[in-house]
Amino acid sequence: MIRIRTGKIIKILEERADIQVVVIDLEGKPAKGINYPLLTGKVNGGDMVQVNTTAVDLGLGTGGYHFIMANLQNKGEEYSLKPGHIMKMRYAPHQVKVLAVEEKESPYHKEIKNFTSLQNTPVLIGFLHSMLLPALAGIRAVNDKLKVSYIMTDGGALPLAFSKTVQKARELNWLKGTITVGHAFGGDLEAVNIYSGLAAGKAVHKADLLVIIMGPGIVGTGTKWGTTALEVGQIVNAVASLEGRPIVIPRISFQDKRERHQGLSHHVLTVLQKIALAPSTVVFPLLDNEEALNYLKGQISEYNLTQKHKIVFEDGRPGLNYLQDHNLEVTTMGRSLGEEKEFFLAASAAGSFAAKLMQ
Repeated sequence: MIRIRTGKIIKILEERADIQVVVIDLEGKPAKGINYPLLTGKVNGGDMVQVNTTAVDLGLGTGGYHFIMANLQNKGEEYSLKPGHIMKMRYAPHQVKVLAVEEKESPYHKEIKNFTSLQNTPVLIGFLHSMLLPALAGIRAVNDKLKVSYIMTDGGALPLAFSKTVQKARELNWLKGTITVGHAFGGDLEAVNIYSGLAAGKAVHKADLLVIIMGPGIVGTGTKWGTTALEVGQIVNAVASLEGRPIVIPRISFQDKRERHQGLSHHVLTVLQKIALAPSTVVFPLLDNEEALNYLKGQISEYNLTQKHKIVFEDGRPGLNYLQDHNLEVTTMGRSLGEEKEFFLAASAAGSFAAKLMQ
């Protein structure tokens, strides 16, 4: 069951069309909350709201936010309905209607219907949302004129509005557009699945490069099979089946305390060995730390990754320099670039490698 509490909006901290960050008085104590106007309508100071407090109460990684389920001041007002009839979060109280790019009512229906191939378009596929910004920086360090479409899956957060990373990339004009697939919602384009999402990136956004990474957050259980990270392998298969070029950004860490994530994460090994049936290119960063580099090479050899996949090494430093030139700070699992440099070098290197394919 979910834990529901009633509170009062004290203050609006941040507000955009698709998200409001607020302070709520809950049982006499201030607490941070998020409201998605698309789901519950806009809230104002003084409004009484129902709040889902489950994740915070359990100490889960939501950033300490409660989520507003209903504004009790709405009193049944109706909100304007946009075109479309595809429901996301289907058969749940907050199911939301979207205009999917595939629908007959969509202005892009014909493009999706007639789509046949990605025509060898490079598609970057990442494990964690924190890979997005350094991957984009790696692309732009090589060629800042390339058009990049970001596809967000439903392996993490469902509302794209929750991502501050995407907000920043949009502000910097680093993206041609965004696409939310599956039950994820809030992109410039909505797609029913990864295949139509890929088609939209190519045929509608006419992107030179596509980047596919789940939204903020990841589901993990400490087991080999119980994680949303395995979607990377399924996406590799989808890209290959549509005649694209899948490029995997490996999850690399030498600071994570968990042995299963040391060097190459066990999720990466599972994906490359068991889930990805099609070959991909896996981009590793060049490292000054010879011990760390040899550790990675040892894993590549031990798990025989070159039998199916192409392993390449690329310099990730230009992308990280690009981030610094734009005064952008990045973190993953609460750790900074200085603490997890290899992680960010991998994402940047993959971006640079993909961009060079377009030269």
